[in-house]
Amino acid sequence: MKARLPKGYGGGGTNNIQQLARQAQKIQDDMEAASAELEAKEYEAAAGGGAVKITVTGKMELTKVEIQPEVVDPDDVEMLSDLVMAAANEALRTAAKEKEEKMDSISSGLNIPGMF
Repeated sequence: MKARLPKGYGGGGTNNIQQLARQAQKIQDDMEAASAELEAKEYEAAAGGGAVKITVTGKMELTKVEIQPEVVDPDDVEMLSDLVMAAANEALRTAAKEKEEKMDSISSGLNIPGMF
């Protein structure tokens, strides 16, 4: 007795594997292109009502720190440190979130190890 495959499966064998390989390659190419595009983008976030602004790249590298002079208080350096940290973390979260959303849209939510 032969096992029966559901309709649409079988008969294609090698063609199905080649088609899957082409689809996987296209997804990988699309992800690489999107990743390069996102790495070139800059993301900005502010803290303290705009007193501290941080700019990061999609590569998660800090590229710019802007601090308004009125928040520089030698007696309260801790507050300035907190503002810088908050703005930097928000900018990094924004960059990471956009990358995740872009990659999910390309892969249709598939979790394929090594793809990105």
